[in-house]
Amino acid sequence: MSEVKAVLFDFSGTLFRLEEDESWFHGIAVDDREVDGHVQAELMHRMTAPTGQHVEMTPEAHRVWVNRDLAPHLHREAYLHMLRESGLADEHAESLYGLLIDPMNWTPYPDTAEVLQGLHRKHIRTAVVSNIAFDVRPAFVSLGAAEFVDEFVLSFEVGAVKPDPAIFEFALDRLAVDAASALMIGDSDEADGGARAVGCRFALVDPLPTTERPDGLRTALSGYGVAV
Repeated sequence: MSEVKAVLFDFSGTLFRLEEDESWFHGIAVDDREVDGHVQAELMHRMTAPTGQHVEMTPEAHRVWVNRDLAPHLHREAYLHMLRESGLADEHAESLYGLLIDPMNWTPYPDTAEVLQGLHRKHIRTAVVSNIAFDVRPAFVSLGAAEFVDEFVLSFEVGAVKPDPAIFEFALDRLAVDAASALMIGDSDEADGGARAVGCRFALVDPLPTTERPDGLRTALSGYGVAV
């Protein structure tokens, strides 16, 4: 097995997680009923699940949903449709969507910053490879870790969505490493695991709440002989 010279990271559920504040749901009702903890959890799942369709969709709505991470306007249309079909009034759907796309609302996993810094110190190249339609760089700036990420390969900027091999090839080209020397870490075997098709190794992490996964990234790396 060749030495790991680059690590590609998914964003949502891997490096950061969207974790709600109770205040987000104050005054919000679903089908005219007050939102409880179970409904909150389901709405958060629908907003962050990397794959799947969660509500009934017309063929046109499904086309927009499938392509949502290729452009901000498609992302907005897709998620507002999903939230409305989940029973939210227009103004509440708009409010939750605004929270979703604010990178300052995303919580880093406890080992995110230290892992990125540790890889940088070891001269192991890194890229964030995400299916997303808004700029996540400010989240890394806020964490003090932006300087430790060599490349951001975001679907809406490169025009390809995981598991399309093209997005992984973009990342490898930018990092100037071959696939056999790269490791992809993500929370979706379907989307992130697509890196295996181009020859990368792959490690799956569980998108648990951040308080319940203190060292998931370190564990994933150690499985491939990388200690940080």
